[in-house]
Amino acid sequence: MTFLLIAAGLMLLYFGAEWLVKGAAATAVRLGVTPLAIGLTVVAFGTSAPELTVSTHAALKGLGDIAVTNVVGSNIFNIAFILGLAAAIRPIRVTRQLIRWDVPVMIAVSVLCLVLLLDRHLSRPEGLLLVAGITAYTIWTFRQAKREPDLLGLGEVPKQSGASSGLWVPAGLVVLGLVLLVLGSKLLIAGALQLARSYGISEAVIGLTIVSAGTSLPELATSVVAAVRKQADISIGNIVGSNIFNLLGILGISSLVRPYSSPELTVWDLAMMLGTALLLLPLLRSGFVLSRKEGLFFLVLYGAYLWHLWPQ
Repeated sequence: MTFLLIAAGLMLLYFGAEWLVKGAAATAVRLGVTPLAIGLTVVAFGTSAPELTVSTHAALKGLGDIAVTNVVGSNIFNIAFILGLAAAIRPIRVTRQLIRWDVPVMIAVSVLCLVLLLDRHLSRPEGLLLVAGITAYTIWTFRQAKREPDLLGLGEVPKQSGASSGLWVPAGLVVLGLVLLVLGSKLLIAGALQLARSYGISEAVIGLTIVSAGTSLPELATSVVAAVRKQADISIGNIVGSNIFNLLGILGISSLVRPYSSPELTVWDLAMMLGTALLLLPLLRSGFVLSRKEGLFFLVLYGAYLWHLWPQ
């Protein structure tokens, strides 16, 4: 029953995120929203919807270890496993814009959250600071896109005729996706807690492994498919954007809803999260490509982390 709960939760999270992303993208196009807006709100934030629902629900239940380690574990999983796997399948070329701005922002945000979590507690003022950060990042990115639309390959999307009459189906997908995400998060947390109690595994370890990997399924599917289709910017941009939103948006929103503590979170976990972010920058700078060997290195690094983390 425990594994059935986890499997059902993961399935609902996956399909919920898929339908939410598709519905939101279709709605944006029908309303004439720019491609940049679609990428910011749908791809990066949409694929992080499972993490948001799981961490917020965990915060409401007083499960601080799950709320925090879900985010920390997802950020480690996103870089070390998803980017590693995507690069192992096909080397990923990156743009100078990503290296100059977005990856350094991800590193800076990781440092900020490491400092805030040293006391294993997130308060409402700290949550407000993080939410202000994701708001500022989003506004800045919008403004940069308006200044340099040609450089970023962005253009205006013409508003479709009869848009209002065609909104029912995509809006329905958004609502259905949100419902599935909420249900999936409840099942996944219930199953994860049962597993932890049955095998004597801490909630923090469950959050850093099963829960974080499960909520990262949308990022995994998006980045791997993008790598196969030679859409490198989507593959790595999705990961970097999701990691920034995970730390600023999810930790911020969940701690605003209800402040919480994570006593079982270790400095090692935070160091691993920051270390993978720091390691990514010089690897990307070397020829502006993440090679197969570097991808395999990340996969081995993640395997070593799991071996260290899981009780022997």
